[in-house]
Amino acid sequence: MPNVLLLGGTTEASALARLLAERGVPATLSYAGRTEKPRPQPIPVRVGGFGGVDGLTDFLRREGVTHLVDATHPFAATMSANAVAAARAAGIPLLALTRPAWAPVAGDRWTHVPDVTHAVAALEGKPRRILLALGRMHVADFAAAAQHHYVLRFVDTPTTPPALPDHALIVDRGPFTSEADRALMAAHGIDLVVCKNAGGTGAEAKLVAARALGIPVLMIDRPALPPRAEVTDPQAVLAWLDHAPAPTDRGV
Repeated sequence: MPNVLLLGGTTEASALARLLAERGVPATLSYAGRTEKPRPQPIPVRVGGFGGVDGLTDFLRREGVTHLVDATHPFAATMSANAVAAARAAGIPLLALTRPAWAPVAGDRWTHVPDVTHAVAALEGKPRRILLALGRMHVADFAAAAQHHYVLRFVDTPTTPPALPDHALIVDRGPFTSEADRALMAAHGIDLVVCKNAGGTGAEAKLVAARALGIPVLMIDRPALPPRAEVTDPQAVLAWLDHAPAPTDRGV
């Protein structure tokens, strides 16, 4: 019987956790711990980091993990790179469960940038009304472009106010609808959306709304990751567990 460590924090991870529980596969779901009130899960949960590649490798060996599934956010580049290295060091198979990236369609007005630093640089110029759809991790970086009015949407109420002099804060948990996001953008007079290419359907509503309103989007592209096997369907992970290579003698 496999013993799975599922690196989560995404909708896909929660869907896979339910499938693993239904099948009776021993598994643990690991969160980074950035969300104060994560959704209840049907399998055991651990919260917090591992201490880099060495810490994750030690955890895999100590807990007898036989299969590692990386279902973290597509922008969790450090964690995903650590997972590849730790799985190799522990001698266990790794599979990534990820979302297909978004691609522009007719009517979209996207400008691509490679990272948050370039996104901030792209905001030089006259004041604008921006929907900053990045969660709370990178908000402080945009204080360097403080001439703009920012609309922020967080899952949890922050313990300290966002470090932006001119902003409106909305606390809400998705998934969101394109109709609601259209209304939000119209109500706040949004003239630019800044977001990461997270992919999937849960956060796509803002792009549909921006397209309908003719609002441009500053799209932060996904980071480069080490080569790894990937699937986009939680059911495919179950098939992989049935046929994945056994751990080597370096592992458990």
